Amino acid sequence: MITREQVVQTAVSIAAIQQADGGVPWPEGHVDAWNHIECLMAMSVAGLTEEVRRGYEWLARHQRPDGSWPSKVRDGRAVERNGESNHAAYLAVGVWHELLVTGDDGFAASMWPMVKKALDYVVGLQTERGEIVWERDAAGRAADYALLTGCSSIHQGLRCGVLLAEHLEDSQPHWELAADRLAHAVAAHPEAFADKSRFSMDWYYPVLGGAVRGPEAFELLNREWTTFVVPGLGVRCVSDQPWVTGAETCELVLALDAIGDRGRARLLFAEVQHLRHEDGSYWTGWQFANRRHFPHERSGYTAAAVVLAADALLELTPASGIFRAAAAPAVPAADPYACGCTPART
Repeated sequence: MITREQVVQTAVSIAAIQQADGGVPWPEGHVDAWNHIECLMAMSVAGLTEEVRRGYEWLARHQRPDGSWPSKVRDGRAVERNGESNHAAYLAVGVWHELLVTGDDGFAASMWPMVKKALDYVVGLQTERGEIVWERDAAGRAADYALLTGCSSIHQGLRCGVLLAEHLEDSQPHWELAADRLAHAVAAHPEAFADKSRFSMDWYYPVLGGAVRGPEAFELLNREWTTFVVPGLGVRCVSDQPWVTGAETCELVLALDAIGDRGRARLLFAEVQHLRHEDGSYWTGWQFANRRHFPHERSGYTAAAVVLAADALLELTPASGIFRAAAAPAVPAADPYACGCTPART
């Protein structure tokens, strides 16, 4: 395991790439809301409150009237104008995480209108079957398909949104219904999602996002373990390439921790430390056939995943269990309409 001091050093490496306007960019220079929020959560673990709050100000400036964010922002301008559903949903995870870490009710209350708009945008993209399509394009047209990884992350966002709503005494029952229906789709309807099964994220994200837990989660992870896990190195990004990545490895660590499999979680976390740079940042990945870092970059989102995994394993903050707490109800309804409730908007 890395030390608390090393965790802080890694978070500081994220702060070092934060832009003057508060955005935390990819190595290519653009900012997207999902990875930006992940980086804010990691900096919060280390107590970098000023940097975190500047990051939330960035989100407030760039949220659009419909509740979404442009999928890519560069130099303060939208360069890709589609609005991705999982980007919008992750705001609730970030705000709930910040509240757990700091106990700052004033911050949560100030973010609440932004969270409400974001999650209402998300549930507005839910289909009758329960999956949530991945975007609206620049003209406002909803996509005609959903992504399993994105929907699994959205499930966590909706669960965090419900918890935040309860805390602020502003109940949003339609989010809870949407989360239940989405969990059912993720767990029981693989045909609802575009086939991205060569990507490891589609393998473990249903567990990480909380839609699949219990014995089914162990079965799911064991089923493809040898396909994606490279002993001693970490987790492949895609099944057909000799390439392990730090972010995917640490997300699997979080998924394992969430179901109580701490032995494998700690082992994987230890093994991925070969990607650590002396300044505390992390290489994005390692191409083990050519024995080179690939791509040749150190990314903020990789460092963020490391910090969040370290927090889960070391329990450094009151938010260390945020992924454990994302679980769906223990027995999802076989028929999500059985309650007689009105379906979410399409």
